[in-house]
Amino acid sequence: MCSTVRGMAAPEDAFPTSARPAQHLDPVSISTAAEQVGTTARTLRYRENLGLLPRTQEPPTGRGHRHRRFTQEDLRTIANGLELERELDISPAELAFALRVLAEPEILALVREHGERLGRLTAKPVRAMDFEKEKAMRLLQNGRL
Repeated sequence: MCSTVRGMAAPEDAFPTSARPAQHLDPVSISTAAEQVGTTARTLRYRENLGLLPRTQEPPTGRGHRHRRFTQEDLRTIANGLELERELDISPAELAFALRVLAEPEILALVREHGERLGRLTAKPVRAMDFEKEKAMRLLQNGRL
């Protein structure tokens, strides 16, 4: 599966040329992953706390501790997120919030309502069928049908 930035496929181009991952088949440690995508392990841990890293399916190792390993697909996804932040000039926290808005309809509704009050968004247009449905419901309630 390819990552995309601004609608363009970017399976390998998602990595900076200097940080393109070696063609390892085995998952890599967080420090190796960070080096390959051009960031730090600390930044990857921060991004993981924000929910910006792919979910891991690995079982815990040792005493219940999980030493996260990153696949090449994980690295492509991380690099795509970093590139998106650069292109849109947004922080990881802003990207995490945007994803939350898209994933949670109730948050989307609250943000949309606030945007409408600010005048930055126009109210959603009422669909003709919704209008006709409301009209029919009013007629039914008034006993006219």
